[in-house]
Amino acid sequence: MRAFLTLALLVATPAFAQTAPQLPGQPEASRVVAGTYPVDTGHTQVTFTVNHFGFSAFTGQAGGATGSLTIDPKNPAAAKLDITIPTSGIVTTVKALDTHLATPDFFDAATYPTIRFVSTGVVASGNTAKITGNLTLHGVTKPVVLDAKFVGAGDNPMSKKLNFGFSATTTIQRSAFGMDKYVPFVSDEVKIEINAAFAAQ
Repeated sequence: MRAFLTLALLVATPAFAQTAPQLPGQPEASRVVAGTYPVDTGHTQVTFTVNHFGFSAFTGQAGGATGSLTIDPKNPAAAKLDITIPTSGIVTTVKALDTHLATPDFFDAATYPTIRFVSTGVVASGNTAKITGNLTLHGVTKPVVLDAKFVGAGDNPMSKKLNFGFSATTTIQRSAFGMDKYVPFVSDEVKIEINAAFAAQ
């Protein structure tokens, strides 16, 4: 009997796999209609990682992003990205540290309430791209390059409107932006991961 059930499950498994629903978003650039799209604030996150005293990696996260992406899948080099993130929205898993990060020791949120990235060029290759742009952080503007990957696009089953997203990474030296407090105990190098979503209105 057990052998029969095992055989039945093995036979049925491919059928179940074939009927599994496809995710609404797929990595097909042709699904994106040329236009300008606002950031989906609720589904966009920026995570940063530093080395803490050489003991461990420690991460924080920023949300509340606003801005827009102008894109044409047939001409990706012409894409324009402009994103702003409030420094007041930067958090970790430690409330006391969140408060400290907002002080002049780090982001100085009262003086510099936003972080902004404005693209200056895009070099695309398939579903990946290098996005060059100017990052303004702590009152200093420096060029950075994002290594970006197209995640997927499709109609959101909730809103019935086009959604699409990208992931990206970059690394900066925080001292280049005048944020050198506690270097090297808290690393100068900051690794950044971005998950950005955009939605048709």
